[in-house]
Amino acid sequence: MSIKDRVRTDPFTDLLFNALLGFTFLFLVAIMFMNPEAKSGIIDPKAEYIITVTWKDNSPDDIDTWVEDPDGNVIWFRNPQAGLLHLDRDDRGMVNDFIIVNGEEIVNPLNQEVVTIRGVVKGEYVVNVHYYATETSKPVEVTVRLDKVNPKLEVIYYNTVTVEKKGDERTVLRFKIGHEGTITDINFLPKSIVTIG
Repeated sequence: MSIKDRVRTDPFTDLLFNALLGFTFLFLVAIMFMNPEAKSGIIDPKAEYIITVTWKDNSPDDIDTWVEDPDGNVIWFRNPQAGLLHLDRDDRGMVNDFIIVNGEEIVNPLNQEVVTIRGVVKGEYVVNVHYYATETSKPVEVTVRLDKVNPKLEVIYYNTVTVEKKGDERTVLRFKIGHEGTITDINFLPKSIVTIG
């Protein structure tokens, strides 16, 4: 008996096996291209505008940011989200400036509150700062910055003001968002929106 008689091969079986091998190869190649390389260092803040309030590093004093949108929604530390306004960071002076890294306590000296506006709602916005708590009993210089994020970062407003004593509320910025997200009518007309003492 010859080898040819012992092993019967069917050309259709060979064709199916080769087709299966080909599909498996194409499937693996497709999976490799479905998982693109991660882009490192890119941050998508999911915001249209960012309001940043900062004061002296290592200051134990607590400055709070209050923002009112055109619909009358107000955000502050006890109501960090309303409408498209988000208080992304509430800074309490030195109280919450500690983090644990590898079991070691590290101090973050930066005093900064960040508010994002995550969409374009036409109308007037009011930004107030409130001198909530103090350990120094001294006036505090506060820097206010408004950035338009999309389609590219653009600094719209930047200035420094002073709040004199605990309990003081100051309107540091009022502006309107108009058609196509443009900022107009920047002013500082006082308007009280703080509801605590």
